[in-house]
Amino acid sequence: MLDDRKLTILRAIVTDYVSMQEPVGSRALVERHDLDVSPATVRNDMAVLEEEGYITQPHTSAGRIPTDKGYRLFVDRLGTVKPLSQAERRAIQTFMEDAVDVDDLVSRTVRALSRLTHQVAIVQYPVLTGTTLRHVELVHLGPGRGLLILVNSSGQVDQHPVELGTVDETLIADLRGRLNAALVDLGPQQVCRRVDQLLEEVPAPLTPLASAVCGVIKELQAATPSTRVVVGGVPNLTRFSDQYETAVRPVLEALEEQVVLLKLLGEVASAGEVNVRIGQENSYEPLRTTSVVASGYGVHPELQANLGVVGPTRMDYPSTMAAVRAVARYISRYLAEG
Repeated sequence: MLDDRKLTILRAIVTDYVSMQEPVGSRALVERHDLDVSPATVRNDMAVLEEEGYITQPHTSAGRIPTDKGYRLFVDRLGTVKPLSQAERRAIQTFMEDAVDVDDLVSRTVRALSRLTHQVAIVQYPVLTGTTLRHVELVHLGPGRGLLILVNSSGQVDQHPVELGTVDETLIADLRGRLNAALVDLGPQQVCRRVDQLLEEVPAPLTPLASAVCGVIKELQAATPSTRVVVGGVPNLTRFSDQYETAVRPVLEALEEQVVLLKLLGEVASAGEVNVRIGQENSYEPLRTTSVVASGYGVHPELQANLGVVGPTRMDYPSTMAAVRAVARYISRYLAEG
């Protein structure tokens, strides 16, 4: 068990290394922090911290840098996550309050999170198992071409081109009316079953058009938005070009794998809490030189998902954890009110 002075020195080393991006020496700690001890005492305490695996010396005659174990103790001893400033909270609200649907909300969330943390942000689409279809729109775009638009109860809008064949506006209007009468207020699985029944009920002149449109409806309703993640802030990795092989390349490769990102968020995040996985704690080997800060968001079991950030272990944990918590709370509140 480390005493308070050694914990203070460890916190100072982590803070200085994150901000200065270079190994930290005992004299610099005494000069920059109110430690009230001599450099010799600090060196002795640093020797103990190094012996117990909390810091390490990357080069002979160099200062020390934190290890994964040191970062973990630092995070665990934060106590409570510091609140964001009023300006930061206002920036989140301003940036996200004009979202028009779930797609727009997720996109804005990714951008807000990456800007606040200066890391790579990952946001999973919310699980919308409790949503129902609110409106079906079929728009005639030109000879043989149309656009199908589905709006659900959460505000999510899906659209897909449709081959209409040779039809006139009367048939399109007829099918549009039948679709809304049959499908509105049904859940995704119910919609898929009902369109099959509808195909058997429509009059013969509508059959080719209904077959094309209903096939697209089933495809859109069968898709699972919760298996999608959106990534933002990849250019932030350029700040860590000195760690390209150890930190940047693994992140870039992992960002190509949606399944990996979903699993990563699922392992770290929990509803209402901000959790951190540091370095070797990550189960996915290529990301064991990075840290993941994540949280769940949502308002009830039918509307849950995860979000977080990924970056080198040399990150500003207090600020990053505060940003992840604030954004998760805001998006949860937005979904509750929507």
